[in-house]
Amino acid sequence: MASHYYFVIIVQILAFISLFSVCFASRKLNALVEEPQTQLLRYHNGALLNGKIAVNLIWYGKFKPSQRAIVADFITSLSAASPTAKPAASISQPSVATWWKATEKYYHLANSKNPSSLSLHLGRQIIDDTYSLGKSLSEKKIVQLASNGDHKNAINVVLTASDVAVDGFCFNRCGTHGSKSTPVKGKNDKFAYIWVGNSETQCPGYCAWPFHQPIYGPQSPPLIAPNNDVGLDGMVMSLSGLLAGTVTNPFGNGFYQGTSEAPLEAASACPGVYAKGAYPGYAGDLLVDPTTGASYNAHGANGRKYLLPAIYDPSTSKCSTLV
Repeated sequence: MASHYYFVIIVQILAFISLFSVCFASRKLNALVEEPQTQLLRYHNGALLNGKIAVNLIWYGKFKPSQRAIVADFITSLSAASPTAKPAASISQPSVATWWKATEKYYHLANSKNPSSLSLHLGRQIIDDTYSLGKSLSEKKIVQLASNGDHKNAINVVLTASDVAVDGFCFNRCGTHGSKSTPVKGKNDKFAYIWVGNSETQCPGYCAWPFHQPIYGPQSPPLIAPNNDVGLDGMVMSLSGLLAGTVTNPFGNGFYQGTSEAPLEAASACPGVYAKGAYPGYAGDLLVDPTTGASYNAHGANGRKYLLPAIYDPSTSKCSTLV
């Protein structure tokens, strides 16, 4: 009888140990499954943009000089050492240049022993206000327009006016970026390009939120745009995120998650986040200009203020904001 009693006790102890082992193994298995997700954007061993890169602006359609200046000043603001901007010390913080430095972490992650460097500067501005390819553009026509810029050491940015329709615009995108192979001095080279549309009259609730009420979700009052132009301030928001994606995934084999055709990238990994405390329908605790009431999170060249998206920080696996 006693031997039977001890046998039951031993079986119970073994069962408990077995259950503990299964649970422990399960947690280890779950940890292994979840581990890759802690580093959201995977590096696919491709080249990042490096060296001195000109950002050429290709204006397609009608834009006022004051509108072109908003974007040109933003590009100038990316570099704290730009010769045409105020000295870095005289630009208030947080600044566009500080925001842009977040992309440097990707270069260290790609090559920690000898990371490459990148310097962007404002290049040429090409104006096509006669709508040379019409007012309805396909992706092929966007690439054609982008080809008017430099084909080496450049990012060619096509900016389309509010009366220009582009395939996919307002339905599933506010802009896009890609690359194009082209012969340069007998060699087949690639240049990067970006397209961004002015959504002011077509879909400001989709591409210019929070400066317009969103097309869906909580209908909170729109914020005041820092440059007093909902369409152009929206374009800067889109352009800034696409620039971050372009330099860290220029040719489709850099840092991204998902498929190369629809990748999640440095800025698109943090949708709708512009400051701490952000949640769906709320951009975050932004800075507010006491004079104009405009909301922003970054200071730029020539006294500009901008609203820039959060960038995914690969060192913390979190969305990094300026404020």
